[in-house]
Amino acid sequence: MKIKPVFLLFLIFAACKSPEARYPVTQSSGSYIDESVARNKKLVAKEEAYIEDIMGKNPDNDYLSSADGFWYFYNKKVNDSIDSRTPEFGDVVVFDYSISTMEGEPIYAEGEKPTREYAIDREKLFSGLRQGLKLMKEGETVTFLFPSYKAFGYYGDKEKIGTNVPISAKVTLHDIKEESNNETQN
Repeated sequence: MKIKPVFLLFLIFAACKSPEARYPVTQSSGSYIDESVARNKKLVAKEEAYIEDIMGKNPDNDYLSSADGFWYFYNKKVNDSIDSRTPEFGDVVVFDYSISTMEGEPIYAEGEKPTREYAIDREKLFSGLRQGLKLMKEGETVTFLFPSYKAFGYYGDKEKIGTNVPISAKVTLHDIKEESNNETQN
């Protein structure tokens, strides 16, 4: 079988062609992201209004607002004159907590979750609780009101807490072990 020279030249030139970029069939203008941002802003505003309504119905509690986007009040506060400190990065804290709806219906009742040890900012924990523990002193009990984005967010906890559910968490901090002590124990 004899290959014609014209065909051979065509193959050589076709094989030497530089690759061309493929463009998408459709281009998005970012409208999905804009819609998502708008939807999330509405959700945050709705949840914050709901939490403020809950706080208004409980005037006996002295609510504080955190810089991290949640509210809390002390069930048991340690006297500030006592030399006590809040946990810092790497410290190990020992705490108990329960989670309920904003109306007070238990989701995880007291004692249902085991006492937990947590190394501050070195382990996974939902963001509101992680930030809330940093505000506490040893021996304190605090009730936190978390909007869903500070709790379990869009995914929930895959057990009892659903999508975008604001929660209330009652936390008791039993012990703070300083980071330097933890390193010598390991």
